[in-house]
Amino acid sequence: MFSLIAPYLDIAVITVVVFVAAASGGIFAPGQWYETLNKPSWTPPDWAFPLVWTVLYIMIAAAGVIIWREQGFGPAMIAWTAQLVLNGAWSWLMFGLKQIGLALADAGGMVIAIVAFMALAWPVSQTAALLFVPYLAWTLTAFFLNLRILQLNPSIA
Repeated sequence: MFSLIAPYLDIAVITVVVFVAAASGGIFAPGQWYETLNKPSWTPPDWAFPLVWTVLYIMIAAAGVIIWREQGFGPAMIAWTAQLVLNGAWSWLMFGLKQIGLALADAGGMVIAIVAFMALAWPVSQTAALLFVPYLAWTLTAFFLNLRILQLNPSIA
């Protein structure tokens, strides 16, 4: 029985790990506090966030599986793990603790970890690295949105 499951165990483990990070967004949802904040006009609509993040989490998991299968827990997987930890922490910092500045620092760290993953993954699997391109674009958008919210709400920063 285990021999039937073993080839897919890495997929299951990585999917669960990504799901745990994603769950942070559900546990620490924006709520009323976020609704009262001043936000820039270019803030994406509320409905876009769960749709975009669902696709991105699938791509994050796929990239993780590819690198795991090619390299195991090497430098690229360390960067992959770092970005996922920072990803999971962002909702807690922003919506749980209501610390816009700390969330911004976390988002900056996430951008660095994503770029590091892409650079470290590229020699191992260009596919895995390219799966992170939309994630980098969305995270940069989130970083600048976070920054602008911090600027527009200086009294609660």
